[in-house]
Amino acid sequence: MTDNDSRAVAGRLSVAVLGAGLIGIDLMTKIARSDHLDLRLVVGRDEATSGLRQARQFGVPVATGGVQSLVDREPFDVVFDATSASSHAEHVEKLAPSGTMLIDLTPSRNGQMIFPTVNRADICAHRDLSMVSCGGQAAVPILHAISQAHEIDYIEVVTTAATLSIGRGTRMNLDEYVDTTQEAVRCFSGVTDVKAILNISPSRPPATFRVAMSLLGRDLTIDSLHSIVLAAAAEVRSFARGFEVKACTVNDGEGFVAVEVTSSGDRVPRYAGNLDIINSAALLAAESYAADRLSIAGEVYS
Repeated sequence: MTDNDSRAVAGRLSVAVLGAGLIGIDLMTKIARSDHLDLRLVVGRDEATSGLRQARQFGVPVATGGVQSLVDREPFDVVFDATSASSHAEHVEKLAPSGTMLIDLTPSRNGQMIFPTVNRADICAHRDLSMVSCGGQAAVPILHAISQAHEIDYIEVVTTAATLSIGRGTRMNLDEYVDTTQEAVRCFSGVTDVKAILNISPSRPPATFRVAMSLLGRDLTIDSLHSIVLAAAAEVRSFARGFEVKACTVNDGEGFVAVEVTSSGDRVPRYAGNLDIINSAALLAAESYAADRLSIAGEVYS
């Protein structure tokens, strides 16, 4: 029996977080609450960073050697990649021999795109999962549900996030963020004419994370759109409690839906719902994988 197998038998999968920025540190706190994930390491590159300092204060072991810190240890069951899109392919290559489940929180477009309420069944069939982007996690479940009931010709997704909630890694990946969000919307809605826009707001007080979706389609009515959107939002809210529909209108064949997401307030402020929704989705993906490995499927979201 391997070390990984013994951990599975014990009822917990070993977990590491690669990246100690805003996303990585909020994710650390969420993982610590899981009954089936055992956080064993947070990895950064600079020992003096706030993220690694917070991890130490939280009682989690830390390392500063990047992905090599993971390669040099016993294999982890799950690694969350919260670094940069340009680095993810290297991380996949280096961790592949260990059989690790890699959950990508960068907009790299490397792995299988996952939206827990849309294609949860794909999680255990792949070893490299892409959580796409925070805007994608907020928009795709809504747009997928609408496109199942209506023929849509055009979609525009405008994401607004507070500048204080956007870390260095995300700022380095703005083009990838837009491209990956657009690709996800195309893939899960079947609509080819898609535009994604990201606004980083410097307003004070900081703007709550918001995603506005405009649609051109056929046979759109307020009654049909409203019921579809509310049902899809309720499913997302099962794992991201701060997800709320703020607008849902139809005017001459043009639909408009706006959602806002507030954080649960772990290690990020309430306005930073962008961090909360992608981390909550990533955590659910990991727990779904744990359910498959540990035969506890009835204990996580279904």
